[in-house]
Amino acid sequence: MKKIALSILLFAAVLTLQACKTDEAGEKSTAVSEKNETPVARPISNEKPLRFGYMICDSRKLSEERFSPFTAYLEKKLGRRVEMILKNTFEFESLIKNNEVDFFHVNSIVAVLLKEKYKADLLAIDVRGRNGYKATGTIIARKDSGIETIEDMRGKSMVFGPALAPFGYMAQYAMLLDNKFDPETDFSSYTIPSGAAKHDKVIYGVEYGKYDVGAAPRIDLDRLVEENIINLDDYNIIAESDPMPYCTIGARKEIDPALKEQVKNILLNLKGDEIATVDGETLKVLKRMLIDGFAPVVDSEYDAIREDLKLCNMPPYTKY
Repeated sequence: MKKIALSILLFAAVLTLQACKTDEAGEKSTAVSEKNETPVARPISNEKPLRFGYMICDSRKLSEERFSPFTAYLEKKLGRRVEMILKNTFEFESLIKNNEVDFFHVNSIVAVLLKEKYKADLLAIDVRGRNGYKATGTIIARKDSGIETIEDMRGKSMVFGPALAPFGYMAQYAMLLDNKFDPETDFSSYTIPSGAAKHDKVIYGVEYGKYDVGAAPRIDLDRLVEENIINLDDYNIIAESDPMPYCTIGARKEIDPALKEQVKNILLNLKGDEIATVDGETLKVLKRMLIDGFAPVVDSEYDAIREDLKLCNMPPYTKY
């Protein structure tokens, strides 16, 4: 009997020890999960979905892939449905005017326009590239063209990026005017390419000799160098603008201030290891957005954008 009792006690002790190890392992497993999975989300409410408008970059498909993880992440953090709305640059004024989006992600020209005309609130700025939350525009030419200065550009052909691009059109147009160079009369011709990926088309247009000079955002120039598509040693950077605020997230003025502050805090605290699941695939939010994070908005830093827009006679400061 004593042997049987002893055996029972030993068996019970083993079970207890295994249970303790299982609980400990479970705690460790949970800790790892919390670190690597999407942060614990609030239950999704039945409130009306928030409408988040994203400016299409390159193409609708690429933009959807780029911004879907962020939309899913924001939805989980807010505990509220978030609808992704993809629109072209020139459509955002109408979207805000007609209350068709609540939040928006646009370039800094459109951000200024929406703030000036519709009192939109600017919440955070994308951080990306050599200048952090600011960016620059360059004027480039191939070295074998012999074009080294703005004065050398007279009578030559130029290709600009989209007409509402701060660093593919506005910055370069303003630099030319500052240097007493009138793009309307001093070029033999200039053009803006159609279709998607316009900034890449600008660089390719110069690379392959279709145009003498081009207006390239430094971010895109650096990207094509990093991807070994072009060699910067083959180019003269004729001029480069001062750094100015990059793409910006904002909200309509009518949106609840507490909600705007909540979204702003989510943006400013978004780290590189944060993830979201889209169609069963787990993705890093910032990496998929092609940025390094977000910086707070300082309104006075947009004054450089405002001054260039005025100089170029562009919205919202156009004078006829």
